[in-house]
Amino acid sequence: MSSLAPLLESFFTKRLIAQRNSSPNTIAAYRDTYKLLLHFAHRRTGKTPSKLDIEDIDAELVSAFLHYLERERGNQPRTRNARLTAIRALFQYASFEHPEHGALIQRVLAIPAKRTDRPELTFLSDEEVDAVLASPDRQTRLGRRDHALILLDVITGLRASELTSLTLRDVHLGDKNYVSCTGKGRKQRSTPLTKLVAVALQLWMRELGGAPGDPLFPGHRGAPLGRDAIRRIVKRHTKKAVPHCPSLAKKAVSPHSLRHTAAMRLLHAGVDTSVIALVLGHESPRTTYIYLHADLRLKEHALDRATPPNTPRGRYKPTDKLLAFLDSLQLCSPPADPRPADQARHHHPPQEAA
Repeated sequence: MSSLAPLLESFFTKRLIAQRNSSPNTIAAYRDTYKLLLHFAHRRTGKTPSKLDIEDIDAELVSAFLHYLERERGNQPRTRNARLTAIRALFQYASFEHPEHGALIQRVLAIPAKRTDRPELTFLSDEEVDAVLASPDRQTRLGRRDHALILLDVITGLRASELTSLTLRDVHLGDKNYVSCTGKGRKQRSTPLTKLVAVALQLWMRELGGAPGDPLFPGHRGAPLGRDAIRRIVKRHTKKAVPHCPSLAKKAVSPHSLRHTAAMRLLHAGVDTSVIALVLGHESPRTTYIYLHADLRLKEHALDRATPPNTPRGRYKPTDKLLAFLDSLQLCSPPADPRPADQARHHHPPQEAA
């Protein structure tokens, strides 16, 4: 067996599990990265993964692997950077376990992450939310499940991974209605439920039945829905709602869009950003500032407050249709003289009489 295989095994068992107690999501993400890397190295070197050595995974191969992710697999720079982070974690661990490969390790660690653009936040208006919620056919069992799932996500802003891990015991209905979940970074939090969501979940759980440890949103075989399944559900019902709300056709709606929608609804209701951060389970209230940047109405309100004295607030609107028409005209050059150029050149305006 090569030197790479025991290094990988030690990295997972000692570093990630025993020392860092990493979450299952982190372990799964790192595992998938190394599987892709090993398959790529096998095609490049001809060696089977169990025969690969540390020397085979040099900076040149890692750079080619990152290029392959973008060019052939169609990964975005953010995904590419996440894969690079996993590779760096392994090589940082290798620097302690195999110092004899220090030069190779440092060259791999020196590969930079790509700069990425911050995409514009996608969130839904109240009309769009109503259209998506009306899309599931609540005459069917799956329709009732999808309606409860989308409604819960729009109101609470739970992540897709948090929705997949919910069980029946996580929903607390009674004097205080709330849902408990394990968020990013293994943070436990409880999120209150509105009366509308509580009623929908109560009806769904009564129909679902089962033990307290059973998933709240199961698939056809009873296993919890995965993140991809939730993404497909949201996209399917959004597409179905487009005829009733055409503005949805211009938006790429995902489960994270519903999370953004929950945050924007709280922001429009006047809730402080620090409270929104608690509801969404953000590490820092600074993360919530992105919703301030995305909200055009808040910016307009701020500009209205800074309007000079004795000036009407808000956007200018023409008071008459004729004025609106005149304002829409574009400035243009004077019309050309229709006479021949020679006549126009020798023509002189008449002299004014003395």
